[in-house]
Amino acid sequence: MIKCIRTDSSNTDFIALVKMLDAELTERDGSEHTFYAQYNKINTIKNTVMAYIENAPAGCGAFKHFENGVVEIKRMFTLPGMRKKGIAAAVLKELELWAAELGYEKCLLETGLKQPEAIALYERSGYNKIPNFGQYTGIENSVCFEKYLRLLPF
Repeated sequence: MIKCIRTDSSNTDFIALVKMLDAELTERDGSEHTFYAQYNKINTIKNTVMAYIENAPAGCGAFKHFENGVVEIKRMFTLPGMRKKGIAAAVLKELELWAAELGYEKCLLETGLKQPEAIALYERSGYNKIPNFGQYTGIENSVCFEKYLRLLPF
């Protein structure tokens, strides 16, 4: 059974998984990873989710304030041996729920073309592809998505 806990970026399990994430992204993206790394510092992220299976860390994710009413989903990762078990979907759902509870209305995120598993997860989770935003504008390897967390009143 997957157990998700809300924490922050000082969580030692989160820090360990993010190091593994960065190592995997460096392998997938090569020298391009340096560009992305500058936008993925974790020292001040207040909203992170850790997923555990049998008390062992299995996956993680985070969000940070992007602009009024909008969060950016960051640092999504599942241990390679734990993939295809619904961990990333559980983490993402918990992040969305937490963001909605805090009054956010929309999630944005960026992933890379060399991460087809992530793209599939976001599409299955109701995210829609959008033009690249912010620092990802014009970056060919980037794919950006958005999802509204609740219907807005008219």
